Amino acid sequence: MTAEAQDVTDLLLSRIRDVADYPKPGVLFKDITPLLADPEAFTALTDALAGLCSAHGATKIVGLEARGFILAAPVAVRAGLGFIPVRKAGKLPGATLRQAYELEYGTAEIEVHAEDLAAGDRVMVIDDVLATGGTAEASIELIRRAGAEVAGVAVLMELGFLPGRARLEPALNGAPLTALITV
Repeated sequence: MTAEAQDVTDLLLSRIRDVADYPKPGVLFKDITPLLADPEAFTALTDALAGLCSAHGATKIVGLEARGFILAAPVAVRAGLGFIPVRKAGKLPGATLRQAYELEYGTAEIEVHAEDLAAGDRVMVIDDVLATGGTAEASIELIRRAGAEVAGVAVLMELGFLPGRARLEPALNGAPLTALITV
């Protein structure tokens, strides 16, 4: 890691607040709202993610509901790329592609407008946290079902003690997975 990249990592880490016992006892929640409130840190995060989009040849950016929207939209503006929201099922009007995925206790569905992605698109998936990888994996399936290519997945933070990376590796099919921070 370069000194500049380490400086960005240190800045981002310094703006993430630990909240004990949230949302339930025994959980240490990583709150990114102080990072978002700090213009220097949010700019550094946006620049780092936009740089990854450029490095991987992305032509569009997908943001995963809901905090992924907060990160992906300014990255799309900075990178000069289109932003596509991937929403929970039932939130988008018109024709959509829908993908179900497994949760720890049950299933969920996400969707994207069918016309927003097409053959020739190279799509970068952006989210705040990689935990178990279910939502990211489902978004990769949606992108491919739309005929587009996955340029990569980029997250602010990976929870390294959970199996998200291992779950995503087969679905990535060689596309890069980048976490700016691993905790």
